Amino acid sequence: MQRIRLRYTKRGRLRFTSHRDFQRAFERALRRAEVPMAYSAGFTPHPKVSYANAAPTGTGSEAEYLEIALTEARDPEQLRALLDESLPTGLDIVDAVEARVSGLADRLTASVWELRLDGVDPADAARAVAAFDAAESVEVQRMTKNGVRTFDARPAVVELESTDATDAKEAAAASGASDTTETHSSQADRPTDQPCAILRLVVRHVTPAVRPDDVLSGLRAVADLAPPVPVAVTRLAQGLFDEETGTVTDPLAPDREAATAPTEAEPAAAATAPA
Repeated sequence: MQRIRLRYTKRGRLRFTSHRDFQRAFERALRRAEVPMAYSAGFTPHPKVSYANAAPTGTGSEAEYLEIALTEARDPEQLRALLDESLPTGLDIVDAVEARVSGLADRLTASVWELRLDGVDPADAARAVAAFDAAESVEVQRMTKNGVRTFDARPAVVELESTDATDAKEAAAASGASDTTETHSSQADRPTDQPCAILRLVVRHVTPAVRPDDVLSGLRAVADLAPPVPVAVTRLAQGLFDEETGTVTDPLAPDREAATAPTEAEPAAAATAPA
């Protein structure tokens, strides 16, 4: 049985699709692409698809991950292209590797988010961020199925910084970021003469999960920052948090490295080969 790990996006209006909507669309794409899926046992077999830490409905994402199990081996890149063609634009399969190292979910320990605050002056956002960073604790409330829950959102936030849309766009261009992402680089149907602050957030995956809207609630609590319109939220990256560098690493990198690493037999064969 072969296992393939995929990275996919939620862009544009498709950010409003729920996780269940994506599951249905993805299973249809598997059938259209005639992928030789492995199925679960029992009276109602289901294709073996494992989803990892899906983004909340209404948020965009450049870094969603899943794993599928196949009964026949397939080339990951060819499979990626077939599935991408079978999905609507906005739900894009952008990367694929063969699973060679266990524990994909264990590598998703942090996320990088971008929050676009239209109508908010960057100076006001900067003051709110400074107040949040200086706070020892930031209690927020969230409605759950068991009622209102209060928790401290501050410990999960590794980094929170503010800039304006112009600086953020220049930084994205300098880093080679794609203009197709649902971020500050997309100016469609947005007023250009209004102030706009951009927040970059790095948050650990903890329990209870701290989401971007919890951080926004925290900014409102510590600095009375209340954007006049809904905030556009995009997950830019998701992976293992590197404590030394403070960065979020690519969770598929270990699989790529394992695929290119020589086996134990290869170095031995090279050492005994005649000159």
